[in-house]
Amino acid sequence: MSDTFTPETLRARILHEDPDLFVIDKPAGLAVHKAGRITDHLDLYLPFLAGEDGVPPRLAHRLDRDTAGCLVLGRSPWALKRLGDMFAAGHVEKTYWAVSDGIPEESAGTIDHPLLKLVIPGAWNIVTHPDGQPAVTDYRVLGTGGGRAWLELKPRTGRTHQIRVHCAAIDCPLVGEPYYGPERLPPGNLHLLARSVAFTLSFDRPPVVAVAPPPSHMRDALAACGWPGDDQA
Repeated sequence: MSDTFTPETLRARILHEDPDLFVIDKPAGLAVHKAGRITDHLDLYLPFLAGEDGVPPRLAHRLDRDTAGCLVLGRSPWALKRLGDMFAAGHVEKTYWAVSDGIPEESAGTIDHPLLKLVIPGAWNIVTHPDGQPAVTDYRVLGTGGGRAWLELKPRTGRTHQIRVHCAAIDCPLVGEPYYGPERLPPGNLHLLARSVAFTLSFDRPPVVAVAPPPSHMRDALAACGWPGDDQA
């Protein structure tokens, strides 16, 4: 377990809290659960957010290890089931920010490329392929600078690595991309932020809107593309 991830630092990352759920600002580089050789992951720290009954919240969905930002946690079996159904049905509005190497030809558009998971011994990869699962991402260019673009992305589907593969498919791989860019860069510097989530859990619950600030490793690149340096953009 990380020596620097404590109950206090985790609670400082809470973006929204109510009796049904948390939304936290997941740091880039932290996996959400154990997989393969990963030994340090968010599941280890969720007991820090346990309620009076001692039961910790659980993941309502997933974020890539290298993606920062809004992650939803359910605090009860009912909330987890409801959230799972809403994510599966596309009833959670998810907005991402990214910085790409390359600028899309159009200032706004839709990327519609099915995605296929290729598995080889000891590894896997995601590719665009007609036989893959449907995957659709809407994007908008918010600013540019130095051959890079500050992108707002809204995935209509929730495929593994969808935004990363879709951006690479239009010749705009994300800055810091370790797998789908022209170079195999070291993990940990991906310029992808789960900027916000918005949803209403049920008719008798108030709407939930949570917004995550850009992580430190993205701020300079965003500023170079016109980000004003606050959280109101």
